[in-house]
Amino acid sequence: MGYVFDFQDAVAFERWMRKPENETVFRAQMRLLGDLLQPRPGETILDIGCGTGMCLEDFVARGLRAAGIEPSEAMLEFARRRLGHRAELHRGVAEELPFEDNAFHHACLFTTLEFVDDPRRALAEACRVARNRIFIGVLNRYAIKGVERRIRGLFGPSIYNHARFFSLWQLKAMLRDVVGPVPIAWRTVCQIPLSAGRLASRVGNPVLARCPFGAFVGMVAVLVPRLRTRPLALRCPQGAQTPGTVPG
Repeated sequence: MGYVFDFQDAVAFERWMRKPENETVFRAQMRLLGDLLQPRPGETILDIGCGTGMCLEDFVARGLRAAGIEPSEAMLEFARRRLGHRAELHRGVAEELPFEDNAFHHACLFTTLEFVDDPRRALAEACRVARNRIFIGVLNRYAIKGVERRIRGLFGPSIYNHARFFSLWQLKAMLRDVVGPVPIAWRTVCQIPLSAGRLASRVGNPVLARCPFGAFVGMVAVLVPRLRTRPLALRCPQGAQTPGTVPG
């Protein structure tokens, strides 16, 4: 199951999001998600590890039919307050999604893999329930901010002490292992800390977006149907003569 956020974590996250600089970062991340995933109004999307419903609120505003699943009852309570009946909310874990195959057009794992017990299985489940594309957003292991988060955890309690950080290359290799050689696209945002002032305003620069060391990595995989075949035994009448070659 991985780390399950408690009530104090949920309160701390909501307080963190109320800071203007953090909201700016989140909006940049959501723009990246929209640019890569390109969802259309009316399509369905599952937010795996939906937390307090921030991404779901954005999806609903885009005209998507959104659903979220989250193991933390505390986080779900905040999501219910935020969304009401505008999105379906479920309690469950990323590694065992309670949905049929191809139940959604898209699936999203937005800073979810960091906290699950089995990231590969969570990816496989996301690919199972989605039929078009999946989006994975992770905190970059090799970004300046990622290193800062890990160092901070050495000197005191931090939510990131429970996190597993990924690099762009680790994420791509794991995704290829799960879905095979499907089309993949990636970009990053927040290559420069906001404290850098004017330089940080270039977060949307298309050249910087190809930098593999941005604080947040967004990756989309286009799911390609794969067919499996298995041999079938053919029954012949007893005593019948068969030629040396039998058409299949």
